Amino acid sequence: MNNTLKAMLITSLSYLPLCMFAQKDIVISDSLNANADKMNVKMGTQWMGKIWKFRFGDYAVVSSKMGWATTSSKSNFFNSRTESKSTQKFSFTMSGGTADIASVNAADNIQVKELNQIEVLPHFSLGNNELLKESNNFTAYITINDDSTDTWAILMNVLRGTEVKGNYSYEEFMTNGTRKIFFVRVTSNKNGDDKRNIPAVGYELMENGQALGALQFYGGGMMGANKNIIWINRNLDPKMKLLMAAAMTAVLQKKVNQMSY
Repeated sequence: MNNTLKAMLITSLSYLPLCMFAQKDIVISDSLNANADKMNVKMGTQWMGKIWKFRFGDYAVVSSKMGWATTSSKSNFFNSRTESKSTQKFSFTMSGGTADIASVNAADNIQVKELNQIEVLPHFSLGNNELLKESNNFTAYITINDDSTDTWAILMNVLRGTEVKGNYSYEEFMTNGTRKIFFVRVTSNKNGDDKRNIPAVGYELMENGQALGALQFYGGGMMGANKNIIWINRNLDPKMKLLMAAAMTAVLQKKVNQMSY
């Protein structure tokens, strides 16, 4: 880039509001903000056959395995209606500064049904392009120290399309059969003070009105800058903290892998 173009770019950027570049984090509850350790996530490197090597605070992915993505599709004779399925599995172990180890086995399943236009002549088509139904179902099973008597399951199901009531629905939580922790969607624009077109987005993990942790998986902004952050309530016992860390890492891997917000 020559000096003239550089000068023009700098001049143009100088007229943009600073708020378009300012970094804002998701808005979490006051109680979590006062009692949580805020940890920036380092992603490390994703080698073939592995997930990202996430690290934050005392927590780190120790080992991992990324399975091959499997896909299948079918359509009618004219290809006006198509259906596809894809599955991506991964697993990892995570440590948290103690002797405890969290083990996670996860699977992401996506099914899509859609209608497609058929071009019968140049500039003339029959039918239309329409997403009938897309189902994104994510499950992950977590144990601490391989204790199968206390297995936690993450269940996240998102539906969208014209066959879905309201065109969109979702259910996102984790449970061990007795307790239930909800993934509550939050953004950086909760109070209306984030003027960027795309806010930061994430989840706050809530149980009986108490925030146990939070995950920001996208930093927002017009430049698409990402800033992954995890908060964990410091009043939880060490095993529960590790469980929260492993659960949010599993969701973060899903989000980063799909770039879905």
